[in-house]
Amino acid sequence: MRVRDSGILLALIALAVALSLATGTFLTQGNLVNLLDQAVIVGLLTCGITMCMIGGVFDLSASAVLAVSAIVAVLVTRVAGVGAGFAAAVLAGALMGAVNGTVVVLSRVHSFIVTLALSIVFRGLALILTGGAIVYPDAARLTAFQSLSWPTVLGGVTVPSLMLLAVAVVTSLVLWRTTLGRRVYAVGGNPEAARLSGIGVGRVRVVVFTVSGICAALAGLVLAARGGSAQASMGTLLELSAIAAAVIGGTSILGGEGAIWRGMAGVAILTLIGNGFNLLGWDTTYEPIVEGVLILAAVSTDYALRQRRA
Repeated sequence: MRVRDSGILLALIALAVALSLATGTFLTQGNLVNLLDQAVIVGLLTCGITMCMIGGVFDLSASAVLAVSAIVAVLVTRVAGVGAGFAAAVLAGALMGAVNGTVVVLSRVHSFIVTLALSIVFRGLALILTGGAIVYPDAARLTAFQSLSWPTVLGGVTVPSLMLLAVAVVTSLVLWRTTLGRRVYAVGGNPEAARLSGIGVGRVRVVVFTVSGICAALAGLVLAARGGSAQASMGTLLELSAIAAAVIGGTSILGGEGAIWRGMAGVAILTLIGNGFNLLGWDTTYEPIVEGVLILAAVSTDYALRQRRA
């Protein structure tokens, strides 16, 4: 565990130092604020998906939940106001997350397959709600709706960046300091042993999926607020970036090991790679290759460490 922890931190520091030396714009306030803003969407998804992975399940429906939640926010805002729209979006995300968990528990089918199938269902629901068109809040409420994406007085740091910080802190505390957190690790590490010790494995899995749904809904709100609109195709495949960030950060794909801060480190590394390609003027065509190599290295390291402990 120490090797994995120090490795991700050293990689992050080395990448930041290299970009600082290679460009004169990396450490400017504008670029740093931009980095935080770029990390928000994937970061929010990563918080929820990391909890799922630690609990031994995968959520491949996060981007579809994001889209439906954003659409619900816009549609409810039209008739009931911005506050009601935001609340409805979070409630919709929680409901879809709970549906994911319930179907996984009751069907006993692997979460990978269940959430992949439900992601298609949720995308279809998004198409039904929008009729295949882009939906907008009414003009009178558009400015208030977009206020979620505004910068704050803290050096231009945006509201979504502070939201990501708050979500990361809350989910970290849940995992580190609560009975639920200990049960999530136990279920992910050995679900049968957890069941025999009296832990409700099914309930724990429903909870982590619900948390993932809420995080996806918050990401959907941010994305909709930035564009002032929502559509069925928004956020497609972003859950793969979140899974990649969690894996690069050292969260085990086999469950029972990981931490939110590791996922945030993974998000930071992916964000720095993209930022570095832009600042250095490199061809971004090669960026996915670099990310893929990092994921392969992270999974290989996880397997090697588990074999050593076995």
